[in-house]
Amino acid sequence: MGWLGPAEIEALHLSLRVSLWATLITLPFGIFVAYALARWRFPGRQVLNGLVHLPLILPPVVTGYLLLLTFGIQGPLGGPLAELGIVFAFRWTGAALAAGIMAFPLMVRAIRLSIEAVDPKLEQAGATLGASRLMVFGTVTLPMILPGVIAGAILAFAKAMGEFGATITFVSNIPGQTQTLPSAVYAFLQVPGGEAAATRLVIISIIIAMGALLLSEYVGRCVAKRVAGS
Repeated sequence: MGWLGPAEIEALHLSLRVSLWATLITLPFGIFVAYALARWRFPGRQVLNGLVHLPLILPPVVTGYLLLLTFGIQGPLGGPLAELGIVFAFRWTGAALAAGIMAFPLMVRAIRLSIEAVDPKLEQAGATLGASRLMVFGTVTLPMILPGVIAGAILAFAKAMGEFGATITFVSNIPGQTQTLPSAVYAFLQVPGGEAAATRLVIISIIIAMGALLLSEYVGRCVAKRVAGS
């Protein structure tokens, strides 16, 4: 990456770090919520579905502001966490939190569609053999929805890489600490002569986004064929 400057490399590395952690942390929750929405019937199910998809509807700046109110040092959750040494506001961890929340709906939707495509009779057959719900999920459901899980995780990673509005509102745009790839592009465009650096980062963003989409399709097909073959 000799054609990138130190600030650009730093922003790229931070974006990869933030996106990776955002995806890893939200994936277990994404699988659980997707399964609950696809298989369970309970009071408040539609409310949960609405909350999950709310980040797609709200302006990202609003989501970032709500995160700041909630997880800021004076917030109802941020205050107690800060006493434990866990701080999100104006930290890279906050950028990961914001990116994870913004990417969560895409992850849940991909996994939920995969779960809904699984015949419930297959799961019922496992249950009649004496397997627990957790065992049925791990041995029957999870292998069959693996393409959707992988696709959802990759799409979430790509979305996290491109997150800007909620991130900059929640953690600001601090070089070396919270300045991710989109924030760096914005910062470079605000200074004279920064267009070249911004263009380089835009090209990298496009490559990563397209690569993630292609990888999602390819891995999904490969896993689907392997599952069908087994």
